[in-house]
Amino acid sequence: MKIRITSDSTCDLNELVTTRDIGILPFQVNLGDNAYRDGVDITPQDIFNFVSETKILPKTAAPSIGEYEEFFEKELNGYDELIHFNISAQASGSHNFAKEAANSFGGKVRVIDSKALSSGQGLLVLKAADMRDAGKSGEEIEKEICVLRDRVNTSFVPDTLDYLHKGGRCSSMKMLAANILKIHPKIVMVDGKLQQGGTYKGSIERCISKYIEELAATYGSYDTTRCFVTHSSADKEVVDMAKAKVAELFHFDEIIETVAGSIITSHCGKGTLGVLFIYNK
Repeated sequence: MKIRITSDSTCDLNELVTTRDIGILPFQVNLGDNAYRDGVDITPQDIFNFVSETKILPKTAAPSIGEYEEFFEKELNGYDELIHFNISAQASGSHNFAKEAANSFGGKVRVIDSKALSSGQGLLVLKAADMRDAGKSGEEIEKEICVLRDRVNTSFVPDTLDYLHKGGRCSSMKMLAANILKIHPKIVMVDGKLQQGGTYKGSIERCISKYIEELAATYGSYDTTRCFVTHSSADKEVVDMAKAKVAELFHFDEIIETVAGSIITSHCGKGTLGVLFIYNK
């Protein structure tokens, strides 16, 4: 059977969607009265400029049920079955919209809640592509992904709490204290929900280094296929240091750098960086 793999744009896979033959449905980003498509006609810099000028965050929106139906119909053309990935259902209504749309296709569309976001979601998309290329059936892929999604380390460290504060996820007192004391929280995704998983103190370089050391100490056994170092336009020196640190402490076949798209950037702000991979139980 010919199987098509697709995802919402929140998977942050950049050019890998082309090289691995993955269909993408963009989320919408609204800058004031103007609507844009994530990864198509808006860049993270557009968001930084908008927030700097207006002091407010962009608004983001998932595709409608009708848009999912149109997308699935187009992407199914020439294929027997389609497997679609959504950002965590705890973070967006997109999963429920996609599931409703899938009902129109007589079981040919499987919709998976990644319980992740950004390249945490992307890890599952690529794993599904690996299994597709190995000749696995849609049922086999879905079953394996639903096991792996509970073993994805989706975590990141923001450089600034400004965007989290503007989005109501951080109090003014916490932001002020963080700025004065140079505190950087670790944000982790647990069972599809974002929560604080600790704090680091010092420069962003020192905090990212400590964060990666902590990951290596926590996850001694992991899928060595690939790891993502994903960031929202972080400084090159910080990204290069993070990649070198991961290479030193882990043994991945690939360490892939990706830049977060407009959806993740809209909520986390500039300079956020995460190291994401699948670990073993």
